[in-house]
Amino acid sequence: MARNKNTGRLVWSSDGNDQTADQKSTSGQVKGDGVVRVARQTKGRKGKGVTLITGVPLRTDELKDLAKTLKQRCGSGGTVKDGIIEIQGDHRDALVKELSTRGWVVKKSGG
Repeated sequence: MARNKNTGRLVWSSDGNDQTADQKSTSGQVKGDGVVRVARQTKGRKGKGVTLITGVPLRTDELKDLAKTLKQRCGSGGTVKDGIIEIQGDHRDALVKELSTRGWVVKKSGG
């Protein structure tokens, strides 16, 4: 890739230096800050609130097991989507307490 001398915009080039491939390889390796965040969200759910848990440093299968345990603890349903645990209802206080006992640094986020 090369830059246009007049505008400075990125243009196609056959020189073999593909800068965008280098940028894509590093963007997938973004790591969290080590803080588990618990938030409440109603957006796109017709006013029904869910509690979102993000930043949990677990693999997908372990995340599903944790979600199952947390749903049983709160007595409600939920799911795991894209590494985010969604628990139906506002259970922030109970979830912060439960996740703290598991040894993670937990913060309430949002309003």
